[in-house]
Amino acid sequence: MKLLRVGTAGAERPALLDADGTLRDLSGVVPDIDGTLLADPAALARVRAAADTGELPVLDGTGLRIGPPLGRIGKVVCIGLNYHDHARETGAEPPAEPVVFFKAADTVVGPHDTVLVPRGSGKTDWEVELAVVIGRTARYLESGQQALGCVAGYAVAHDVSEREFQIERGGTWDKGKNCETFNPLGPWLVTADEVPDPQDLRLRLWVNGELKQDGTTAEQIFPVAEVVRYVSHFMTLYPGDVINTGTPAGVAMGRPEPKPYLRAGDVVELEIDGLGRQRQQLKDA
Repeated sequence: MKLLRVGTAGAERPALLDADGTLRDLSGVVPDIDGTLLADPAALARVRAAADTGELPVLDGTGLRIGPPLGRIGKVVCIGLNYHDHARETGAEPPAEPVVFFKAADTVVGPHDTVLVPRGSGKTDWEVELAVVIGRTARYLESGQQALGCVAGYAVAHDVSEREFQIERGGTWDKGKNCETFNPLGPWLVTADEVPDPQDLRLRLWVNGELKQDGTTAEQIFPVAEVVRYVSHFMTLYPGDVINTGTPAGVAMGRPEPKPYLRAGDVVELEIDGLGRQRQQLKDA
C-alpha cells in the first residue's frame, strides 16, 4: 500500500493512493497514519480490505497539500557515511560500524514544503536518502531477518544538512542536521511488501533541473537489515520511529570549489524507485 497524509500542516488526514493512482480518503477507517496504526495488524487489515473494495471516497488532489506520510514520529535516527561512493567523494574512510546521529522529529515536513536556509548559513547541502519506518518494537535483534520483520515500510527522505554547522562549529553533527524544515519526508509510506529488496533501489536528486545524485542502495556499506539490527542494540526502536539510511555520492560538499551549496530560490527535486518524488523550493529563514 501507498499511505499518505493530506491537508494543512498539523491537521492532515489519512489517505491512500490506490493501484490506479487514485487518491482516496482513509479518515473513515483509521484516525491517522502513525505508529499506533503500523503496530496494529488488525487495523492494517481493515485498511487493506477497504482499499480492495474500491469504495473509499475519492479525494480531489487539486491544491491539496501532501504532508509527511507519518504522524507523531517518535525519533529520527540517521546513519552517516553509509555509501561507499559517498565516503570516497568526501575523502572519508568507510566506517567500521554505522555512524549514528539524530534529527529531531520536528525537522520533518511534507515532501513539497518549503525548506528554509538557516540564518548565517553558507553551506546548506542536499542528501537524498531511503527512510525506513519501524512497525514493531525492536530491541537487541539478533539477525537481519528479524530486523526486516520490524520494518513497516519505506519512504523518501531529504536529509538537508548545513556543513559548516555540522563540521566546523564544534561539537556533534547535530548542529548541522536539526535546522527547521531539514527533513522533508514522503510523499508516501510504501508498505514493506511492495519493496521486495531495499538494496535494489535507485535514488536521484536534481538541483534547478540538473541531476546531482544518481545512486543505488546496493552501494550501502551497511544494508537496511544490518542498520536496523545494529541500532536496536543501542536504543529501543518503536513503531513510528524513522531511520534515514544515508546518502549516495553527489552532494555539494564532495564537489570541486566553488562548491554549489544551496541558496534561497533554488529548487530541489528527488525520488526513489517506487517511493515517489519530492520537490522543494528554498527560502531564507
